[in-house]
Amino acid sequence: MPDRGGGPTGPRIRVGRPSRRARTLLMTLGVLAVLAMAFVMFAGFWTDWLWYRSVAYSSVFTTTLWTKIGLFLVFGLLMALAIGVNVWLAHRLRPPLSAMSLEQQSLDRYRMSIAPYKKWVLLAVTALVGLIAGASASGQWRTWLMYVNGTSFGQKDPQFQLDVSFYAFDLPWYRFMLGFGFAATVLSLIAAALTHYLYGGLRITSPGARATGAATGHLSVLLGVFVSLKAVAYWLDRYGLAVKSSDFKATDNWTGLRYVDANAYLPAKTILFCIAAICAVLFFATLWRRTWQLPVIGFGLMVLSAILIGGLYPAIVQKFQVQPNEQAKEAPFIQKNINATRDAYGIDDARVDDYEGQAATADDGKLRAAANTAASYRVMDPNVVSPAFQQLQQRRNYYQFPETLDVDRYKDKDGKEQDTIIGLRELNIQGLPKRNWINDHFTYTHGYGAIAARGTTTGTNPTGSPDFTESGLPSTGEFGKYEQRIYYGEKTQQYSIVGGPQKELDYEEDGEKTTSYKGDSGVSLSNSFNRAAYAVAFSEPQIMYSGAIGEGSRILYNRTPKERVEAVAPWLTIDGDAYPAVVDGRIKWIVDAYTTTNGYPYASRTTLGDTTADSLTTNQRAVVAQQNQVNYIRNSVKATVDAYDGKVKLYEWDTEDPVLKTWRKAFPGTVEPRGDIPQELMDHLRYPQDLFKVQRELLTRYHVEDPAQFYSGSDAWQVPDDPTNKEPGSVPPYYLSMKMPGQSEQEFSLTTTFTPRGRPNLGAFMAVNADAASKDYGTMRLLRVTSTVKGPGQVQSELNGNDDVAEFVRNLKGTDSDIEYGNLLTVPLEGGFLYIEPVYTRGGNQNYPLLRKVAASYGSKIVFENNLKDALNAVFGVEDDGSTPPPDSDDPPPGETDEPPATGSAALKKAIADAQKAYSDGEKALQEQDWPAYGKAQEALQDALERAAAAQPKAGSEGDKADGAEKPAGDAKPEADAEPAGDAKPDSSAEQASDQGS
Repeated sequence: MPDRGGGPTGPRIRVGRPSRRARTLLMTLGVLAVLAMAFVMFAGFWTDWLWYRSVAYSSVFTTTLWTKIGLFLVFGLLMALAIGVNVWLAHRLRPPLSAMSLEQQSLDRYRMSIAPYKKWVLLAVTALVGLIAGASASGQWRTWLMYVNGTSFGQKDPQFQLDVSFYAFDLPWYRFMLGFGFAATVLSLIAAALTHYLYGGLRITSPGARATGAATGHLSVLLGVFVSLKAVAYWLDRYGLAVKSSDFKATDNWTGLRYVDANAYLPAKTILFCIAAICAVLFFATLWRRTWQLPVIGFGLMVLSAILIGGLYPAIVQKFQVQPNEQAKEAPFIQKNINATRDAYGIDDARVDDYEGQAATADDGKLRAAANTAASYRVMDPNVVSPAFQQLQQRRNYYQFPETLDVDRYKDKDGKEQDTIIGLRELNIQGLPKRNWINDHFTYTHGYGAIAARGTTTGTNPTGSPDFTESGLPSTGEFGKYEQRIYYGEKTQQYSIVGGPQKELDYEEDGEKTTSYKGDSGVSLSNSFNRAAYAVAFSEPQIMYSGAIGEGSRILYNRTPKERVEAVAPWLTIDGDAYPAVVDGRIKWIVDAYTTTNGYPYASRTTLGDTTADSLTTNQRAVVAQQNQVNYIRNSVKATVDAYDGKVKLYEWDTEDPVLKTWRKAFPGTVEPRGDIPQELMDHLRYPQDLFKVQRELLTRYHVEDPAQFYSGSDAWQVPDDPTNKEPGSVPPYYLSMKMPGQSEQEFSLTTTFTPRGRPNLGAFMAVNADAASKDYGTMRLLRVTSTVKGPGQVQSELNGNDDVAEFVRNLKGTDSDIEYGNLLTVPLEGGFLYIEPVYTRGGNQNYPLLRKVAASYGSKIVFENNLKDALNAVFGVEDDGSTPPPDSDDPPPGETDEPPATGSAALKKAIADAQKAYSDGEKALQEQDWPAYGKAQEALQDALERAAAAQPKAGSEGDKADGAEKPAGDAKPEADAEPAGDAKPDSSAEQASDQGS
């Protein structure tokens, strides 16, 4: 190679340390990189603290944080000390290496390589193990807080006579401590053995003794500790039998002792405890005897005993004592399981009455009159009519309603309470006319207004649509004046930055209205440090330098009611369905929350996520978030979230729940007393659906209290599949104001049906008083059907095969429309069951469901009529006998009016002229894409067509009546028009009206 350095006389090139400037630059970059990494880690912590402080629940953050830190330090230090001390001790007890065998010579290279770094290696190993152990222990903060704050249940388990709190609060912590002890002992044993081997205390291939006396004593003590812990485990296993799950013919997820547990496993665990304790003493005695002979024999005896006493003996007892007469042997234990399960799930007071279920044969007029007061039949199904809300009340594409609306109770103008369908017009970020960072997070920040409709009647614009009691933008109606802006909602997932220099779009109706947030929620972004923290936490650098953020800017996030309640009360399990209510001039989200445990002795377990699923949870509503198995649940907290300022309030609901009392001791001041619930809010609280679904699933078996009958399963029920839904899934429970047999007045209730297991007929009907303001709230009644009665699936099948339904469906095919079935309501009536089902159509020019028919079934009769009144008249075989409409039916059914319409040629001419004008206005609005004006024109057109139809001297034959609305004379055959979406063209009714006018 040529000399490229210039030779002896050429320039000298120094290769070595970089220049001082380079070193300074590298050090600066290194420090900056470390600071940047530290700030990234700190940003998450800081933003969490700011958020908790903004919602006034900083005590939850600090209590949780300090508990985690304490557990991390204590258990991390304990693990590090356990490993470190044993490694140090093994090194200190190393033998002198006087005679180097081949094995020791091969290990010598490793000893020499780590000799200069022994302290650092020891420190690194202990630190790593301590960090892992501390992180694992910090995850047990709930277990620790429940242990130190545990409250007595005041009930004892039937086997050991210990308070239930021992199993719910103490035993989980003892098991964690035991597991930690096992981990520390095993790791210490491994670390000590490796150290002894490395320094010659243990030998594998060398001749002579395999272990020195010091190594033998050290390892024997560690093995003695391990066996001692095993003895403790055997003793705790005795109590664990009371909360042990096992397979059993009587029921799935059986929990608690059975005959073989009480008579074989329990004594076996006691014997094994004694053997393990003796074995541990033998290991400790090795310190003096310096031999492993006796400990090894003892350990072998323990293993053999575990196989024979802990495994073989219980199997023999089960095979030869239990199986020949299992029902009699298990009866006492089944009774304990029944009692505990009913108590743990709050179904012990469920009243079960026999109910024949056969249709009454009394005078039909009396049955018709009784049907008027039996229930407020909800013909507006909240699971179906959301598209109608969306189409008629959305107003702008950037608004949306939930797929499943909510059922609540509101008073009308006369002060009478009525079942109401309600939904909030929330922001839909996907529907913005232009997506960018400013629009997504600054301009479009909130929804606007609550929309409500009567549950028992329909509107006339168009016919069969919801009968709105609160509508428009801004919303007006029976709610009066209230704060309509919705900054916090179920659909609000993105963060928004409000209150600063950038104005927000308030709403668009007759011009664009802007606003600036005046609430005190959210976190201030006025200082640069907070902006930098959120820029890092949200991975959005524009937060740091955007000119749209300035003085007064606040960032809103964690905006769904569920997220907010879960964050401020992480010890609660949240119901899958928050629902809104207009309370004291504000929109409040009401969230039901549960306290749970899986440590209730003898109570069978259930998986909440599975039990709360039904035909609607596939795509419309959420299930309970917790997927773990539990065997105790209480609706202990009612929470509210203000839709405008996001303020969260937790109210005590179950004042006797020991689990809630435990958490209130752990987080004092977070839950307000039940007496602080305002009366206006109390009027809207209801029995939660998810708790009801858990209870009804348990009641399919646990309505039986006789052990023999429970074991046989002869009276087992099942929750039927939803017959109105094409997707598989259990029928959802329905809120309904109704009367149970023996009651004089309707009660707001949550209802469901059962069928016998494996059969389609009706097995039982269940209702719980869902009105929180009622003294009978939570009263659960079951009607066990004692005769053969059609179940919901059979009624639906008969309806599908009905001639009137078949003809109706055939007629729909010509209009490119589909039929949709609403909720199949079941109501006890005069010894039988009345089924009511609304039927909707969707398709053609109408892309949302409108109520067209109502089906009814009582006994063997099934009818299919234009409206609820006609259906009730037909199913009971009476004409319109002048009976008053059902309660809450202040407005007439579809196609009926309170006053007689005007008739005559003058009225007909005026109606036709109005129809022509409305059609022209609609065409003009359509060309200009002014959808509000188009909607108003369509409403005016519908009104004119109805007046024209009513003005005819003769309505025509029965064939001229369709779906409860009369058709005009002549060849015009208008269909109920609908406000179009997007570029939808005017419907045929408008064109026909124009032809008729010309």
